[in-house]
Amino acid sequence: MSKVVMVTGASAGIGQATAAAFARRGYRLAIAARTAAPLKEVAIALEKDFNAEVLAIPTDVTDPEQVRQLVEATRDRYGAIDILVNNAGICASGPFAEMSLEQLQQLMEVNFWGYVHTIQAVLPHMLQQNNGQIVNVGSFGGKMPLPRMAAYCASKYAVTGLTETLRLELEPQGIQIIGVHPGVVNTSFLERAIFVGDAASSNGGSARQQMEATLDSMVAQQPEEIAEAIVRASTTGQKDVVVGPLQVATAAYQLLPGIVGPLMSRLPRNR
Repeated sequence: MSKVVMVTGASAGIGQATAAAFARRGYRLAIAARTAAPLKEVAIALEKDFNAEVLAIPTDVTDPEQVRQLVEATRDRYGAIDILVNNAGICASGPFAEMSLEQLQQLMEVNFWGYVHTIQAVLPHMLQQNNGQIVNVGSFGGKMPLPRMAAYCASKYAVTGLTETLRLELEPQGIQIIGVHPGVVNTSFLERAIFVGDAASSNGGSARQQMEATLDSMVAQQPEEIAEAIVRASTTGQKDVVVGPLQVATAAYQLLPGIVGPLMSRLPRNR
């Protein structure tokens, strides 16, 4: 019997591409996202293109009860969950001093607590099975600081810390914990992004427009590249992967934070 993969944030971008990458290889799928209509469209496409077995359940990962229902429905359908891919997330840019408490809490609720909720719901079943994989999709912003993205980086650093600590705790019990950290990815991520202060301005140098330009540049990756990295890590046992050209920058920061950090702080304000 083929393995069961649960993917959050699966209605677009990296999550959709990841679901397709696993479906192409014959895995059974449970996919989740907050909005029902695009999630259903993804499920129909996976069934048509790959003859995949797909369970699609609209889920807000910030609600632990909805997450519990997602996990129980998946286990009722398939009997097990072999791989959890935590992917749901949002972005934020702007001066930290101008962000509201509500905006900061929203970012942590999705990017960090959403992962905690799914892990807590899935983990008892994986421990009972004595095996399983949890893949946390982080960011290069969880490996090095990025100017004017303090809240986003804080949420992704939290994911990195959670991932690395859970690895210490759970690997002896047969649970593999994998961190996959994309660089800049050309997705619809900006549609859900939070911009504050001058980052939200409409002038030609706004952070939004700078990000849009970056997404169209050569440094940007496609969602399918990240999806393949997730599948490869799952099948080969890689524990921690920074995907794409920005792995050089993150490695440099890890080695020389006193040099790379100040260089990052000198980048133009709207980058």
